[in-house]
Amino acid sequence: MPYAPALVGATLIQRYKRFLADIRLDDGRELTVHCPNTGSMKNCGGPGSRVWVNLEQRPGRKLPGTWELVETLPGELACIHSARANTVVAAALVAGLIPPLATYPMVRREVTLAPGGSRFDFLLEGPGDTCVLEVKSVTLALGDGVGAFPDAVSLRGQKHLRELTQLAQAGQRACLLFCVMHSGIRCVQPADQIDPVYGRLLREAVAAGVLVLAWAVHPSPEGLSVVGQLPVVL
Repeated sequence: MPYAPALVGATLIQRYKRFLADIRLDDGRELTVHCPNTGSMKNCGGPGSRVWVNLEQRPGRKLPGTWELVETLPGELACIHSARANTVVAAALVAGLIPPLATYPMVRREVTLAPGGSRFDFLLEGPGDTCVLEVKSVTLALGDGVGAFPDAVSLRGQKHLRELTQLAQAGQRACLLFCVMHSGIRCVQPADQIDPVYGRLLREAVAAGVLVLAWAVHPSPEGLSVVGQLPVVL
């Protein structure tokens, strides 16, 4: 999935108020841009990090750009724009690039199955079968190729796991897909040290029959590329 328009290189000055980041473009200009990530962004660079931003001009846009990528270590890039995970997964599903889910030709986005229940990212539909799919963006690298989720306590993520577990127990096929948008991550595990409740619920979901997958999506300033499946270590 190519970036359009092309991203622009910059240096991170600081991230603050969660959704704001000050950057210095390579031409010396300093801008405040949108940071589209609700997590802690732990280990995703700090002041002085190399970053890439989208400076596309759109009507009604309050800030001049959006932060997209960060270089976490030399040669390792992470896409911190969480919503990109759903976009690239949707394209991968349509193209049949996720074999465990390739039997579902119909893909519906943002589906609520019950009043008061969570809104799930996708409902996949095939001949006589459906699968509820929730996607989580993974950018927390712990070192030695290990990635973890979440990077902060996630009450919303806990709720999704409880509901996926209930669906699986009722006979509904359910799947959680970790979309790994960090080039240095080669396996994924629950971040028990950050959110032990999430880790417990994830293991309970697997025991109940929820399919848990991790898929590598390598970021570059040119775009996001679907690479393939990664192991999930519980």
